[in-house]
Formats: sequence, C-alpha cells, structure tokens
Amino acid sequence: MNKDSDSSNNISLENEDRRKFFGKTALIGAGAVAAPMTATMFATMAKANASEVENSATVHPGELDEYYGFWSGGQSGEVRILGIPSMRELMRIPVFNTDSATGWGLTNESKRIKGDSAHLHTGDSHHPHMSMTDGQYDGKYVFINDKANTRVARIRCDIMKCDKMLTVPNAYAIHGLRVQKVPYTKYVICNGEFEVPIVNDGKSSLNDVSTYRSLYNVINAETMEMAFQVEVDGNLDNTDADFDGKYFASTCYNSEMGMNLGDMISSERDHVVIFNLARCEAAVKAGKFKTYNGNNVPVLNGRKGSELTRYIPVPKSPHGMNTSPDGKYFVANGKLSPTVSIISIEKLDDLFADKIKPRDAIVAEPELGLGPLHTAFDNRGNAYTTLFLDSQIAKWNIQDAIDAHNGKKVNYLRQKLDVHYQPGHNHTSQGETRDTDGKWLVVLCKFSKDRFLPVGPLRPENDQLIDISGDEMKLVHDGPTYAEPHDCIIVHRSKLKPLKLWPRNDPFFNETIAQAKKDGVDVYTQNKVIRDGNKVRVYMTSIAPTFGMTEFKVKLGDEVTVVVTNLDQVEDVTHGFCMTNHGVQMEIGPQATSSLTFIANKPGVHWYYCNWFCHALHMEMRGRMLVEA
Repeated sequence: MNKDSDSSNNISLENEDRRKFFGKTALIGAGAVAAPMTATMFATMAKANASEVENSATVHPGELDEYYGFWSGGQSGEVRILGIPSMRELMRIPVFNTDSATGWGLTNESKRIKGDSAHLHTGDSHHPHMSMTDGQYDGKYVFINDKANTRVARIRCDIMKCDKMLTVPNAYAIHGLRVQKVPYTKYVICNGEFEVPIVNDGKSSLNDVSTYRSLYNVINAETMEMAFQVEVDGNLDNTDADFDGKYFASTCYNSEMGMNLGDMISSERDHVVIFNLARCEAAVKAGKFKTYNGNNVPVLNGRKGSELTRYIPVPKSPHGMNTSPDGKYFVANGKLSPTVSIISIEKLDDLFADKIKPRDAIVAEPELGLGPLHTAFDNRGNAYTTLFLDSQIAKWNIQDAIDAHNGKKVNYLRQKLDVHYQPGHNHTSQGETRDTDGKWLVVLCKFSKDRFLPVGPLRPENDQLIDISGDEMKLVHDGPTYAEPHDCIIVHRSKLKPLKLWPRNDPFFNETIAQAKKDGVDVYTQNKVIRDGNKVRVYMTSIAPTFGMTEFKVKLGDEVTVVVTNLDQVEDVTHGFCMTNHGVQMEIGPQATSSLTFIANKPGVHWYYCNWFCHALHMEMRGRMLVEA
C-alpha cells in the first residue's frame, strides 16, 4: 500500500491499520510513541476539513482574530499570545526567563518584580489561567507557574507585562495551577508536586521519608502573598475550582509515597483530593496550623482523616482535573487507565458530612481510549479528552456517560479524531468558564515527527486547531511551536482591553520615579546626570528620532543607572536603549519609563542607540558615553 497516496480509500485503510498498530503497541506503556499516519495524509485531511468547517479559520488582512490565546512557553519560561483562529503568534511575554529584546531580567523594574529570584534566568512555565468574576473571564490578570523554581507569577492584561512574582515557600515544584472562579478570583490555587521534608534544612535522611510532604498552595491573587498551605498524602498533579466558591479539587498520584517508579505505581488506585475552602479558612482563623522553615505561612493538616479534605479513590496515576462549565462535575483523567472519573460536585456536601462514602461521589467512569490526559468542554454537554497513547481526541457526551453507568444502553462516544502526535492539554474557546461557546478546540501535541521540514534532532511540537461548532470535529490548522508550550486558554477578545499607551506614573515603574523625585528630577521633562560617589544616575527622555541627552561622562568602575522615558504619544512607537559592548539593552514603550544598571568597566567612548525601529531617522538616534580612565 502506498502510504503517501491522497486517495480516500488509502486513508481509510491506513486508519484501520493504525488502530491495529496501537492495539499491539499500547501495552508498552506511557513511553510509547507511535506515528503510523504520514504528513501527506494529515495535509490532505486538513485541506478537506478546511473546506467544510462551520467556522471560518481564515483571518484576512485588515481583519482581527476573535479570540486571544494565552500559551505557556514551556522550558522557555515565557507566556505567548496567539490570535485564534489564525493561530498567529502576536506577542511573547517574558516571565521567568531573561529576554534581551525587552530587557526583562536586565532592567531594574523587572528585577524588582522577580524579587528573591532575580538571579534565576530560567523557568518552566506550565499553566496560564485568567482571573474570573462570577465564573467569567474578567481580563484583569493571567497567572502562570514555574515548575522548575517553585514560583507563581502574575501578568497584568492591560499592559501584557508580568507585575508580580512569588517564590512559594515550603513547597517544591509548582505544577497544576488554576484560579478561584466564584464570586471572584480571591485565590490562585496551585500544587507543590514533589514531596520533600516539611522542614527541609539538610538534616533529613534519604532513607527516612516519613516527614516528606506535598503541599497544596493558596495564594492571595491581589497581593500575591501566601494565604495558606495544606499538607496532603501523595503527589499533587493538576487542580481546578468549582463554580460555587466552595471546593477545590486536585488529582493526586503516588499514594504510596514512593521514591522511584516501581514504588510509585505499585498500588491499584490513587486519589482526587477535595479541599473544603470554608473549613480551611476557618482553621486558619482559629489558629489551627503550624509554620515551618522560619516563615509565617499557615500550614494546615489536610492528610487522610482531616476534616479539611476528602480523598476519592480513582484509577492509578490520575492526571488532568477539569470542571464542567455547568458547574456540576469535576472530571479526573486517568492517564494509566482508559477511563475518566466524573465526580458530582453536588454530592460533595454529603461527602464532607460523612453521609456517603468517597466513591459514591463518582457518577460515571466512561472508557474513552488509551492515555486520557485532559478534558475540555463545549456548550452542548459534550466533553473532549486527549488520548496520549492513541494520538486522538475523544468527543463524548457527559449525560450519556452517566446514563450508561446507570445501566442504560446508550453510546456516549460521539467521535474520535486523529491528531499528530501524543496530545497533552487541550482547550475549547472560553471552555473554563460559564461562557464556553463550543466553537474551537486547540490541542497541544508533544511530537511532530514528519509533519514539518526537518530541523535537526530537536523537533518542534505541533499545535492543532479543530472546529467543534458542528456535529463532527474537523481539523483545520496545525503549526510548529517552540519549545514545549504545555497549556493554553482561549479568551474572547471582548474580555480584554489592552492599553495603547502607558499611563503616566504607572505603578510598574513606581520605584524608579520615586528615586528620580529624590534626585529632584521630573522624568517627563528633564534630562540630567546625578552623581552620588561612584554611583551615577543618567535621566534622559526620548522622542523619535532623538534622545534628550546625546552624551554623558562617567569614571571607570562607576555603577551607572540609565533611566529613559519615552515621550512619544503615538501608538506602537516603541524606543529601545542599547549601550554597545556592555550587554545593556531594554525596551521603552510610549509614555513608559525604564531603567537599567551596569558597571562602566571599559574605558573610552561607547555609543548608545535606539534598537527598536521608531522613525525614518532611526539609525541616527544615538549618543555617546565617555568612560574616563
């Protein structure tokens, strides 16, 4: 059989062979990576689907996308903004990384925001999620976690810049992250995935793991300070909140508290941990907590038997945790089981009142396929689950799955669609909110193999856009992404109102302007050099195509702080400041103030210039620094 043939017969036969192939290889385990469909076949299917889609996936010149997509940047440590349905990358927001284009991680403003982790230049960003009011995106903040360095950051959506960052104490490796949905995002909730000694002072043993804990972390969304933490048994994975403001839920693997793979998968079941918010807040208020490691963060006991939590047994190593938009169910995805577990949120009151047993809260466990990881939802009662080992999306109906569990002869599976390859997270448009609209589904695939031009051993991942507005899912677009964009959300453009110009005296550069006032400088009107021993502060304005100061002198070894205020009031006229041969560069948006500090360690004349194109005479926008020996 010619696998590169575009005929429909060959595609049908290939799909049939594909199922047989997976039947033989799936038992190899979660490490299996299979790719029986060719790039040519995927291209043929996508073209056919594109001509039949209910939605238009084409955004013509002069038109705007209907949705913002917020993507995590994976190992790059950033967050990316895509337009949907065009899937065009619009912006990269540096967060946990260092970015030479904007000066993030180099400027004084960004270092203050990064705080005690300013010395870290790497991150592993996983789960971007937007703040909500009454279960709807409010366009105020996007929160993102750093698994690599146990941090959580906040992005202001009016300027699309990170404005707060917290290193989470006591916990280790922040993974799953979501927000409180109702009545508003008072809390950001996130998991400390890896277990460590609760007092982690180097005095513990590698052999005695009795003091090892994972921590559930609850953060004040406005102050970005810890509210409280909850000790649990096992390793927390993904989390979500209900639409009543009462319960948080988290998948939890490694109930054995094993330190290696064999020990971690020896039991038949793990758990979903349910956290009772009112009881947790009451325990904090009553002082029923401990503190550890020299900080004042309340740590509550949520281990098995606690009044604060309930542990619902589910199949081994559950992964994704997703709340249905009608607020009725938590869905825990099986990973090592072909099933997902549907938990009735309505029954949780009885569970905490000890009127029912934990497994009684599960109303169905439909079998979907191999390797279910994450579930998304439309507005018609359907769910969409990624099947990692099958390289498919399974569309299924929630109520039918519950009816089948109760003995009715109904088929809850609606469709399975091949994706390319090994899908992880998936998200529907507005799908985490009450406003889910059932138009689009994005699936983030971990491998691309033969889909794109070869670029060496390191390959891109593959993000795919699927039209779900009709009865059938239809693949309409795919595109390469770098590095591993772990997760995303899709927000309607009406929810966001980004600024075109920076507000004067924005809190983002409060400290810089405060220092200028101490120096007697108005950053919006004055250009001035302040000398304070071997510390020199250079204040200059910029307006295309000139800097307000075209020369200044310092001494060899001086600590030099350059403060630039962009006076342009024209949208999109961004300036840059680059001091040659000193590793100094930053971006200054219209009406913004930005500063950067460096050591003048090279004697002689050094040019600085605007490195963001701003004017026809952009090349002439420059000045000199003389470093006197």
